[in-house]
Amino acid sequence: MPSNALINRTSFSAADIINDIWTSLRLPPHALSSITLPDSQPGPATPSSFKIGHLAQSSIALSALAASLVHSQRSPSSSSSSSSTSSSSPSTTIPRVTVPLHHALLEFQSERLYTIDSLPPSPSWGSIGGLHATSDSSHVRIHDVFPHHALGTLSLLSLPPTATRQDVAERVSHWKAIDLETAATERGKLAIYALRSYAEWDAHPQAAATPSHPIVLRPLAPSPPKPLPPINPPDSPTKCLLQGLRVLELSRVIAAPVAGRSLAAHGADVLWLTSPSLPSIPALDKDLSRGKRTIQLDFVSSASDRQTLLELLRTCDVLIQSYRPGSLAAHGLSPEDVQRINPHIIYANLSAFGPDGPWARRRGFDSLVQTCSGMNVSEAEHFGEGEPARALPCQALDHAAGYLLATGVLAALHRRATQGGSWVVDVSLAGVGKYLRSLGQYPDRTGFKGVPGVTAQGGVPGELLETRETAFGRMVALRHSASVEGCEVGWGEMPKPLGSDEARWL
Repeated sequence: MPSNALINRTSFSAADIINDIWTSLRLPPHALSSITLPDSQPGPATPSSFKIGHLAQSSIALSALAASLVHSQRSPSSSSSSSSTSSSSPSTTIPRVTVPLHHALLEFQSERLYTIDSLPPSPSWGSIGGLHATSDSSHVRIHDVFPHHALGTLSLLSLPPTATRQDVAERVSHWKAIDLETAATERGKLAIYALRSYAEWDAHPQAAATPSHPIVLRPLAPSPPKPLPPINPPDSPTKCLLQGLRVLELSRVIAAPVAGRSLAAHGADVLWLTSPSLPSIPALDKDLSRGKRTIQLDFVSSASDRQTLLELLRTCDVLIQSYRPGSLAAHGLSPEDVQRINPHIIYANLSAFGPDGPWARRRGFDSLVQTCSGMNVSEAEHFGEGEPARALPCQALDHAAGYLLATGVLAALHRRATQGGSWVVDVSLAGVGKYLRSLGQYPDRTGFKGVPGVTAQGGVPGELLETRETAFGRMVALRHSASVEGCEVGWGEMPKPLGSDEARWL
Protein backbone atom coordinates (compact mmCIF):
# COMPACT_ATOMS: atom_id res chain seq x y z
CA MET A 1 0.00 0.00 0.00
CA PRO A 2 1.24 3.53 -0.70
CA SER A 3 2.66 5.18 2.39
CA ASN A 4 4.97 8.07 3.19
CA ALA A 5 6.86 5.73 5.55
CA LEU A 6 10.20 4.99 3.91
CA ILE A 7 11.38 1.36 3.80
CA ASN A 8 14.98 1.07 4.97
CA ARG A 9 17.03 -0.34 2.08
CA THR A 10 20.27 1.38 3.04
CA SER A 11 22.23 -1.90 3.08
CA PHE A 12 21.11 -2.92 -0.42
CA SER A 13 23.59 -3.70 -3.17
CA ALA A 14 22.62 -3.64 -6.85
CA ALA A 15 21.96 -7.39 -6.59
CA ASP A 16 19.69 -6.80 -3.58
CA ILE A 17 17.70 -4.21 -5.54
CA ILE A 18 17.21 -6.68 -8.38
CA ASN A 19 16.04 -9.35 -5.95
CA ASP A 20 13.69 -6.92 -4.17
CA ILE A 21 11.95 -5.63 -7.29
CA TRP A 22 11.92 -9.03 -9.02
CA THR A 23 10.30 -10.58 -5.96
CA SER A 24 7.75 -7.77 -5.68
CA LEU A 25 6.63 -8.63 -9.24
CA ARG A 26 6.32 -12.33 -8.28
CA LEU A 27 8.62 -13.43 -11.08
CA PRO A 28 10.34 -16.85 -10.97
CA PRO A 29 13.14 -16.64 -8.36
CA HIS A 30 15.43 -19.11 -10.13
CA ALA A 31 15.93 -16.55 -12.91
CA LEU A 32 17.97 -14.41 -10.52
CA SER A 33 20.90 -16.81 -10.87
CA SER A 34 21.24 -15.67 -14.52
CA ILE A 35 22.57 -12.21 -13.61
CA THR A 36 26.22 -11.07 -13.61
CA LEU A 37 27.09 -7.57 -12.34
CA PRO A 38 30.74 -6.73 -13.12
CA ASP A 39 32.37 -3.81 -11.26
CA SER A 40 29.53 -3.60 -8.72
CA GLN A 41 30.70 -1.62 -5.71
CA PRO A 42 29.24 -0.32 -2.43
CA GLY A 43 30.80 3.14 -2.71
CA PRO A 44 29.88 6.07 -4.96
CA ALA A 45 30.40 5.63 -8.70
CA THR A 46 29.22 9.07 -9.86
CA PRO A 47 29.41 12.43 -8.04
CA SER A 48 26.30 12.37 -5.85
CA SER A 49 25.18 11.55 -2.33
CA PHE A 50 22.56 9.26 -3.90
CA LYS A 51 23.33 5.67 -4.92
CA ILE A 52 22.81 6.27 -8.62
CA GLY A 53 25.29 3.56 -9.58
CA HIS A 54 23.22 0.97 -7.71
CA LEU A 55 20.06 2.19 -9.45
CA ALA A 56 21.58 2.30 -12.94
CA GLN A 57 23.10 -1.18 -12.85
CA SER A 58 20.06 -2.81 -11.25
CA SER A 59 17.34 -1.17 -13.39
CA ILE A 60 19.08 -1.99 -16.68
CA ALA A 61 19.79 -5.53 -15.48
CA LEU A 62 16.15 -6.00 -14.46
CA SER A 63 14.89 -5.04 -17.91
CA ALA A 64 17.34 -7.39 -19.62
CA LEU A 65 16.65 -10.26 -17.22
CA ALA A 66 12.90 -9.86 -17.73
CA ALA A 67 13.45 -9.99 -21.51
CA SER A 68 15.54 -13.12 -21.03
CA LEU A 69 12.75 -14.68 -18.96
CA VAL A 70 10.11 -13.93 -21.59
CA HIS A 71 12.41 -15.33 -24.27
CA SER A 72 12.86 -18.56 -22.30
CA GLN A 73 9.11 -19.13 -22.34
CA ARG A 74 9.04 -19.37 -26.12
CA SER A 75 12.41 -20.89 -26.94
CA PRO A 76 12.45 -23.96 -29.22
CA SER A 77 13.20 -26.14 -26.17
CA SER A 78 9.91 -25.10 -24.55
CA SER A 79 6.67 -26.44 -25.97
CA SER A 80 3.96 -23.93 -26.79
CA SER A 81 1.52 -25.66 -24.48
CA SER A 82 3.75 -25.53 -21.43
CA SER A 83 4.82 -21.94 -22.06
CA SER A 84 1.23 -20.77 -22.19
CA THR A 85 -0.05 -22.52 -19.10
CA SER A 86 2.70 -22.57 -16.51
CA SER A 87 5.35 -20.24 -15.20
CA SER A 88 8.99 -20.66 -16.11
CA SER A 89 10.42 -23.62 -14.21
CA PRO A 90 13.95 -24.09 -12.85
CA SER A 91 14.66 -26.48 -15.73
CA THR A 92 14.03 -23.75 -18.33
CA THR A 93 17.22 -22.18 -19.66
CA ILE A 94 17.28 -18.42 -19.08
CA PRO A 95 20.10 -16.77 -21.05
CA ARG A 96 22.66 -15.10 -18.78
CA VAL A 97 22.53 -11.30 -18.54
CA THR A 98 25.62 -9.17 -17.85
CA VAL A 99 25.51 -5.45 -17.01
CA PRO A 100 28.78 -3.69 -16.03
CA LEU A 101 28.37 -0.84 -13.53
CA HIS A 102 30.30 1.89 -15.32
CA HIS A 103 28.71 1.16 -18.70
CA ALA A 104 25.26 1.33 -17.07
CA LEU A 105 26.10 4.68 -15.46
CA LEU A 106 27.16 6.08 -18.82
CA GLU A 107 23.92 4.88 -20.37
CA PHE A 108 22.05 6.94 -17.78
CA GLN A 109 23.53 9.93 -19.67
CA SER A 110 23.15 8.59 -23.21
CA GLU A 111 21.33 11.70 -24.46
CA ARG A 112 24.46 13.75 -23.66
CA LEU A 113 27.10 11.34 -24.89
CA TYR A 114 26.45 10.97 -28.61
CA THR A 115 27.75 12.92 -31.57
CA ILE A 116 26.54 13.29 -35.14
CA ASP A 117 29.25 14.16 -37.64
CA SER A 118 31.51 14.80 -34.62
CA LEU A 119 29.15 17.42 -33.15
CA PRO A 120 27.59 16.93 -29.67
CA PRO A 121 23.84 17.44 -29.15
CA SER A 122 22.64 20.99 -28.66
CA PRO A 123 21.26 21.88 -25.21
CA SER A 124 17.54 21.22 -24.79
CA TRP A 125 16.91 23.77 -22.05
CA GLY A 126 15.36 27.15 -22.77
CA SER A 127 16.59 30.52 -21.54
CA ILE A 128 14.25 31.24 -18.59
CA GLY A 129 14.14 27.96 -16.68
CA GLY A 130 15.92 26.62 -13.64
CA LEU A 131 15.84 27.72 -10.01
CA HIS A 132 14.40 31.11 -9.03
CA ALA A 133 14.14 32.72 -5.58
CA THR A 134 10.69 33.58 -4.22
CA SER A 135 9.40 36.15 -1.73
CA ASP A 136 9.16 33.68 1.17
CA SER A 137 12.88 32.82 1.20
CA SER A 138 12.23 29.72 -0.87
CA HIS A 139 12.62 28.83 -4.55
CA VAL A 140 10.77 27.37 -7.52
CA ARG A 141 12.12 25.46 -10.49
CA ILE A 142 10.74 26.35 -13.92
CA HIS A 143 10.81 23.77 -16.73
CA ASP A 144 11.07 25.48 -20.12
CA VAL A 145 12.15 22.76 -22.55
CA PHE A 146 8.86 22.94 -24.46
CA PRO A 147 8.13 26.34 -26.05
CA HIS A 148 4.50 26.39 -24.89
CA HIS A 149 5.60 25.90 -21.28
CA ALA A 150 8.06 28.78 -21.57
CA LEU A 151 5.52 31.08 -23.22
CA GLY A 152 2.85 30.06 -20.70
CA THR A 153 5.19 30.88 -17.83
CA LEU A 154 5.89 34.32 -19.27
CA SER A 155 2.17 34.92 -19.68
CA LEU A 156 1.48 33.85 -16.09
CA LEU A 157 4.12 36.34 -14.93
CA SER A 158 2.65 39.08 -17.19
CA LEU A 159 5.83 39.22 -19.27
CA PRO A 160 6.22 39.49 -23.06
CA PRO A 161 7.66 36.62 -25.15
CA THR A 162 10.94 38.55 -25.41
CA ALA A 163 11.49 38.64 -21.63
CA THR A 164 14.87 37.54 -20.27
CA ARG A 165 15.76 35.23 -17.41
CA GLN A 166 16.47 38.31 -15.30
CA ASP A 167 12.95 39.59 -16.02
CA VAL A 168 11.54 36.24 -14.91
CA ALA A 169 13.65 36.24 -11.74
CA GLU A 170 12.36 39.69 -10.80
CA ARG A 171 8.70 38.71 -11.25
CA VAL A 172 9.11 35.38 -9.46
CA SER A 173 10.68 37.17 -6.48
CA HIS A 174 7.25 38.70 -5.71
CA TRP A 175 5.51 35.31 -5.48
CA LYS A 176 5.39 32.80 -2.65
CA ALA A 177 6.73 29.45 -3.85
CA ILE A 178 3.60 27.37 -3.22
CA ASP A 179 1.33 30.07 -4.68
CA LEU A 180 3.30 30.12 -7.93
CA GLU A 181 3.39 26.32 -8.06
CA THR A 182 -0.38 26.18 -7.59
CA ALA A 183 -1.08 28.88 -10.17
CA ALA A 184 1.16 27.15 -12.69
CA THR A 185 0.26 23.50 -12.22
CA GLU A 186 -3.41 23.58 -11.22
CA ARG A 187 -4.62 26.53 -13.25
CA GLY A 188 -1.99 27.20 -15.87
CA LYS A 189 -1.10 23.69 -17.13
CA LEU A 190 2.55 24.61 -16.75
CA ALA A 191 5.62 22.99 -15.19
CA ILE A 192 6.75 24.96 -12.13
CA TYR A 193 7.32 23.38 -8.71
CA ALA A 194 8.29 24.69 -5.29
CA LEU A 195 11.55 23.59 -3.70
CA ARG A 196 10.82 21.35 -0.70
CA SER A 197 12.84 19.61 1.98
CA TYR A 198 12.28 15.96 2.83
CA ALA A 199 10.22 17.01 5.86
CA GLU A 200 7.99 19.25 3.75
CA TRP A 201 7.52 16.57 1.10
CA ASP A 202 6.81 13.83 3.64
CA ALA A 203 4.01 15.97 5.08
CA HIS A 204 2.38 16.29 1.65
CA PRO A 205 -0.48 13.89 0.79
CA GLN A 206 1.14 13.04 -2.54
CA ALA A 207 4.09 11.52 -0.70
CA ALA A 208 1.70 9.16 1.08
CA ALA A 209 0.11 8.21 -2.27
CA THR A 210 3.47 7.21 -3.76
CA PRO A 211 4.07 3.43 -3.66
CA SER A 212 7.11 1.97 -1.92
CA HIS A 213 7.95 -0.24 -4.91
CA PRO A 214 8.46 1.55 -8.23
CA ILE A 215 6.55 -0.87 -10.51
CA VAL A 216 2.82 -1.35 -9.98
CA LEU A 217 1.24 -4.19 -11.95
CA ARG A 218 -2.50 -4.83 -11.92
CA PRO A 219 -4.87 -7.02 -13.95
CA LEU A 220 -7.19 -5.20 -16.31
CA ALA A 221 -9.53 -7.95 -17.55
CA PRO A 222 -9.42 -11.76 -17.87
CA SER A 223 -8.61 -13.48 -21.15
CA PRO A 224 -6.99 -16.79 -22.17
CA PRO A 225 -3.20 -17.07 -21.92
CA LYS A 226 -1.35 -15.69 -24.93
CA PRO A 227 2.37 -16.40 -25.36
CA LEU A 228 4.59 -14.51 -27.75
CA PRO A 229 4.96 -16.09 -31.19
CA PRO A 230 7.67 -18.78 -31.49
CA ILE A 231 11.18 -17.79 -32.52
CA ASN A 232 11.44 -17.69 -36.30
CA PRO A 233 13.42 -19.39 -37.65
CA PRO A 234 13.82 -21.71 -34.64
CA ASP A 235 17.34 -22.79 -35.66
CA SER A 236 18.64 -19.24 -36.10
CA PRO A 237 22.23 -19.06 -34.76
CA THR A 238 21.64 -15.56 -33.38
CA LYS A 239 18.39 -14.59 -31.74
CA CYS A 240 16.85 -11.44 -30.36
CA LEU A 241 15.05 -12.01 -27.08
CA LEU A 242 11.86 -10.14 -28.02
CA GLN A 243 11.59 -10.91 -31.73
CA GLY A 244 7.94 -10.65 -32.77
CA LEU A 245 6.85 -8.40 -29.88
CA ARG A 246 4.82 -5.43 -31.13
CA VAL A 247 5.10 -2.23 -29.10
CA LEU A 248 3.26 1.02 -29.82
CA GLU A 249 4.89 3.94 -28.02
CA LEU A 250 3.14 7.29 -27.46
CA SER A 251 5.74 9.26 -25.57
CA ARG A 252 7.89 12.34 -25.20
CA VAL A 253 11.04 13.51 -23.38
CA ILE A 254 13.20 10.74 -21.78
CA ALA A 255 11.60 8.17 -19.46
CA ALA A 256 9.03 6.39 -21.64
CA PRO A 257 11.25 6.60 -24.75
CA VAL A 258 13.97 4.81 -22.74
CA ALA A 259 11.45 2.02 -22.08
CA GLY A 260 10.73 1.64 -25.79
CA ARG A 261 14.41 1.83 -26.68
CA SER A 262 15.19 -0.86 -24.10
CA LEU A 263 12.61 -3.23 -25.61
CA ALA A 264 13.89 -2.43 -29.10
CA ALA A 265 17.45 -3.33 -28.02
CA HIS A 266 16.20 -6.88 -27.45
CA GLY A 267 14.44 -7.12 -30.82
CA ALA A 268 10.92 -5.79 -30.27
CA ASP A 269 9.21 -4.05 -33.19
CA VAL A 270 8.68 -0.58 -31.67
CA LEU A 271 6.55 1.98 -33.49
CA TRP A 272 7.08 5.42 -31.97
CA LEU A 273 3.97 7.50 -32.59
CA THR A 274 4.24 11.28 -32.24
CA SER A 275 1.81 14.06 -33.08
CA PRO A 276 2.49 16.48 -35.92
CA SER A 277 0.85 19.21 -33.82
CA LEU A 278 3.09 18.87 -30.74
CA PRO A 279 6.67 20.16 -30.41
CA SER A 280 9.59 17.75 -30.48
CA ILE A 281 13.02 17.91 -28.84
CA PRO A 282 15.39 16.91 -31.67
CA ALA A 283 18.50 16.60 -29.48
CA LEU A 284 16.76 14.03 -27.27
CA ASP A 285 14.88 12.34 -30.10
CA LYS A 286 18.06 11.40 -31.96
CA ASP A 287 19.33 9.33 -29.04
CA LEU A 288 16.02 7.92 -27.84
CA SER A 289 14.69 6.90 -31.27
CA ARG A 290 17.41 4.31 -31.83
CA GLY A 291 15.84 0.93 -32.60
CA LYS A 292 12.43 2.38 -33.43
CA ARG A 293 10.42 3.14 -36.51
CA THR A 294 8.74 6.53 -36.36
CA ILE A 295 5.21 7.48 -37.42
CA GLN A 296 3.04 10.55 -36.97
CA LEU A 297 -0.75 10.48 -36.59
CA ASP A 298 -3.15 13.25 -35.64
CA PHE A 299 -5.66 10.91 -34.02
CA VAL A 300 -7.45 13.80 -32.28
CA SER A 301 -8.40 15.75 -35.42
CA SER A 302 -8.24 13.19 -38.23
CA ALA A 303 -10.80 10.37 -38.44
CA SER A 304 -8.57 8.34 -40.78
CA ASP A 305 -5.56 8.72 -38.48
CA ARG A 306 -7.70 7.60 -35.56
CA GLN A 307 -8.74 4.48 -37.46
CA THR A 308 -5.10 3.75 -38.21
CA LEU A 309 -4.27 4.11 -34.51
CA LEU A 310 -7.11 1.79 -33.50
CA GLU A 311 -5.91 -0.86 -35.95
CA LEU A 312 -2.38 -0.65 -34.54
CA LEU A 313 -3.79 -0.98 -31.03
CA ARG A 314 -5.91 -3.96 -32.04
CA THR A 315 -2.86 -5.82 -33.34
CA CYS A 316 -0.11 -4.83 -30.88
CA ASP A 317 1.09 -6.52 -27.70
CA VAL A 318 2.06 -3.43 -25.71
CA LEU A 319 1.04 0.22 -25.51
CA ILE A 320 3.53 2.53 -23.77
CA GLN A 321 2.23 6.02 -23.06
CA SER A 322 3.57 8.94 -21.04
CA TYR A 323 0.83 11.53 -21.29
CA ARG A 324 -0.69 12.72 -18.04
CA PRO A 325 -3.12 10.27 -16.38
CA GLY A 326 -6.51 10.85 -17.96
CA SER A 327 -5.22 12.51 -21.14
CA LEU A 328 -5.72 9.53 -23.45
CA ALA A 329 -8.93 8.57 -21.65
CA ALA A 330 -10.38 11.92 -22.71
CA HIS A 331 -9.97 10.71 -26.30
CA GLY A 332 -11.52 7.28 -25.72
CA LEU A 333 -8.19 5.53 -25.19
CA SER A 334 -8.29 4.56 -21.52
CA PRO A 335 -7.01 1.10 -20.53
CA GLU A 336 -10.61 -0.13 -20.51
CA ASP A 337 -11.28 1.35 -23.96
CA VAL A 338 -8.19 -0.25 -25.46
CA GLN A 339 -8.87 -3.59 -23.76
CA ARG A 340 -12.23 -3.77 -25.50
CA ILE A 341 -10.52 -3.78 -28.90
CA ASN A 342 -7.50 -5.83 -27.78
CA PRO A 343 -8.30 -8.31 -24.96
CA HIS A 344 -4.60 -9.18 -24.50
CA ILE A 345 -3.18 -5.65 -24.27
CA ILE A 346 -0.38 -4.64 -21.91
CA TYR A 347 -1.09 -0.96 -21.17
CA ALA A 348 1.99 0.73 -19.67
CA ASN A 349 1.86 4.21 -18.13
CA LEU A 350 4.77 6.48 -17.28
CA SER A 351 3.82 9.57 -15.27
CA ALA A 352 5.34 12.12 -12.93
CA PHE A 353 3.39 11.24 -9.79
CA GLY A 354 1.49 8.01 -10.50
CA PRO A 355 -2.23 7.28 -10.83
CA ASP A 356 -3.15 8.03 -7.20
CA GLY A 357 -3.10 11.06 -4.93
CA PRO A 358 -3.96 14.75 -5.37
CA TRP A 359 -1.21 15.28 -7.95
CA ALA A 360 -2.07 12.28 -10.12
CA ARG A 361 -3.12 14.43 -13.08
CA ARG A 362 -0.27 16.93 -12.84
CA ARG A 363 2.46 17.13 -15.45
CA GLY A 364 6.03 16.90 -14.27
CA PHE A 365 9.58 16.07 -15.30
CA ASP A 366 12.65 14.52 -13.67
CA SER A 367 14.17 17.83 -12.54
CA LEU A 368 10.85 18.98 -11.09
CA VAL A 369 10.26 15.77 -9.14
CA GLN A 370 13.77 16.10 -7.71
CA THR A 371 12.86 19.66 -6.68
CA CYS A 372 9.49 19.09 -5.05
CA SER A 373 10.32 15.82 -3.26
CA GLY A 374 13.31 17.03 -1.23
CA MET A 375 16.06 15.42 -3.30
CA ASN A 376 17.64 18.69 -4.49
CA VAL A 377 17.73 20.12 -0.97
CA SER A 378 19.28 16.96 0.45
CA GLU A 379 21.87 16.76 -2.33
CA ALA A 380 22.87 20.39 -1.63
CA GLU A 381 23.11 19.71 2.11
CA HIS A 382 25.44 16.78 1.48
CA PHE A 383 27.58 18.80 -0.92
CA GLY A 384 27.99 21.39 1.80
CA GLU A 385 28.58 24.62 -0.14
CA GLY A 386 25.49 26.47 1.07
CA GLU A 387 23.46 26.08 -2.13
CA PRO A 388 19.66 26.06 -1.74
CA ALA A 389 19.41 23.13 -4.17
CA ARG A 390 21.66 20.82 -6.16
CA ALA A 391 20.47 18.69 -9.07
CA LEU A 392 21.57 15.10 -9.58
CA PRO A 393 24.44 14.65 -12.06
CA CYS A 394 22.16 12.94 -14.58
CA GLN A 395 18.45 12.42 -15.25
CA ALA A 396 18.51 9.35 -13.02
CA LEU A 397 14.77 9.25 -12.34
CA ASP A 398 13.98 9.40 -16.06
CA HIS A 399 16.37 6.65 -17.06
CA ALA A 400 15.59 4.33 -14.17
CA ALA A 401 11.85 4.82 -14.71
CA GLY A 402 12.26 3.86 -18.37
CA TYR A 403 14.09 0.62 -17.64
CA LEU A 404 11.69 -0.21 -14.81
CA LEU A 405 8.69 0.42 -17.08
CA ALA A 406 10.21 -1.99 -19.60
CA THR A 407 10.66 -4.48 -16.74
CA GLY A 408 7.01 -4.06 -15.76
CA VAL A 409 5.90 -4.58 -19.36
CA LEU A 410 7.86 -7.82 -19.56
CA ALA A 411 6.56 -8.99 -16.18
CA ALA A 412 3.05 -8.39 -17.51
CA LEU A 413 3.87 -10.37 -20.67
CA HIS A 414 5.05 -13.22 -18.44
CA ARG A 415 1.73 -13.06 -16.58
CA ARG A 416 -0.20 -12.92 -19.86
CA ALA A 417 1.60 -16.03 -21.12
CA THR A 418 1.19 -18.01 -17.90
CA GLN A 419 -2.10 -16.72 -16.44
CA GLY A 420 -3.79 -14.87 -19.27
CA GLY A 421 -5.49 -11.52 -19.07
CA SER A 422 -4.72 -7.96 -20.01
CA TRP A 423 -2.56 -5.89 -17.66
CA VAL A 424 -1.83 -2.31 -16.62
CA VAL A 425 1.69 -1.25 -15.62
CA ASP A 426 2.37 2.00 -13.77
CA VAL A 427 5.75 3.59 -13.09
CA SER A 428 6.19 7.16 -11.87
CA LEU A 429 9.17 9.44 -11.48
CA ALA A 430 8.10 10.10 -7.88
CA GLY A 431 7.97 6.36 -7.19
CA VAL A 432 11.48 5.89 -8.57
CA GLY A 433 12.67 8.85 -6.49
CA LYS A 434 11.15 7.32 -3.36
CA TYR A 435 12.92 4.04 -4.05
CA LEU A 436 16.26 5.76 -4.69
CA ARG A 437 15.88 7.69 -1.44
CA SER A 438 15.15 4.45 0.45
CA LEU A 439 18.61 3.18 -0.56
CA GLY A 440 20.14 5.83 1.67
CA GLN A 441 22.79 8.44 0.87
CA TYR A 442 26.54 8.55 1.30
CA PRO A 443 27.34 10.57 4.44
CA ASP A 444 28.39 14.21 4.30
CA ARG A 445 30.43 14.91 1.16
CA THR A 446 31.83 11.41 0.65
CA GLY A 447 29.65 10.81 -2.41
CA PHE A 448 31.40 13.66 -4.22
CA LYS A 449 35.05 13.39 -3.13
CA GLY A 450 37.36 11.85 -5.69
CA VAL A 451 34.49 10.45 -7.77
CA PRO A 452 34.97 11.10 -11.49
CA GLY A 453 32.11 12.23 -13.66
CA VAL A 454 31.76 11.91 -17.44
CA THR A 455 30.04 14.81 -19.18
CA ALA A 456 31.25 14.45 -22.79
CA GLN A 457 31.90 11.64 -25.24
CA GLY A 458 35.65 12.11 -24.93
CA GLY A 459 35.48 10.51 -21.48
CA VAL A 460 33.79 7.33 -22.75
CA PRO A 461 35.96 4.25 -23.46
CA GLY A 462 35.95 3.57 -27.19
CA GLU A 463 34.83 -0.05 -26.84
CA LEU A 464 31.51 1.14 -25.37
CA LEU A 465 30.67 3.20 -28.47
CA GLU A 466 29.32 2.26 -31.89
CA THR A 467 29.38 4.20 -35.15
CA ARG A 468 26.31 4.08 -37.40
CA GLU A 469 24.96 5.98 -40.37
CA THR A 470 21.71 7.87 -39.76
CA ALA A 471 19.46 10.21 -41.73
CA PHE A 472 21.22 13.08 -39.92
CA GLY A 473 24.81 11.97 -40.47
CA ARG A 474 27.34 9.62 -38.90
CA MET A 475 26.36 8.91 -35.31
CA VAL A 476 28.73 7.76 -32.58
CA ALA A 477 26.76 6.69 -29.51
CA LEU A 478 26.78 4.31 -26.57
CA ARG A 479 26.06 0.66 -27.08
CA HIS A 480 23.43 -0.86 -24.80
CA SER A 481 25.07 -1.83 -21.51
CA ALA A 482 23.27 -5.17 -21.15
CA SER A 483 24.61 -8.22 -22.97
CA VAL A 484 22.80 -11.56 -23.13
CA GLU A 485 24.55 -14.86 -23.65
CA GLY A 486 23.80 -16.34 -27.08
CA CYS A 487 21.52 -13.48 -28.13
CA GLU A 488 21.84 -10.30 -30.15
CA VAL A 489 21.44 -7.00 -28.32
CA GLY A 490 21.42 -3.65 -30.09
CA TRP A 491 19.48 -1.41 -32.43
CA GLY A 492 18.75 -1.94 -36.10
CA GLU A 493 16.81 1.23 -36.86
CA MET A 494 18.75 4.48 -36.63
CA PRO A 495 17.50 8.06 -36.10
CA LYS A 496 15.53 9.68 -38.90
CA PRO A 497 13.01 12.54 -39.19
CA LEU A 498 9.82 11.97 -37.22
CA GLY A 499 7.09 10.36 -39.30
CA SER A 500 9.47 8.68 -41.77
CA ASP A 501 7.93 5.20 -41.59
CA GLU A 502 4.67 3.48 -42.49
CA ALA A 503 2.06 2.89 -39.79
CA ARG A 504 2.18 -0.90 -39.95
CA TRP A 505 3.85 -3.80 -38.18
CA LEU A 506 6.77 -5.65 -39.71
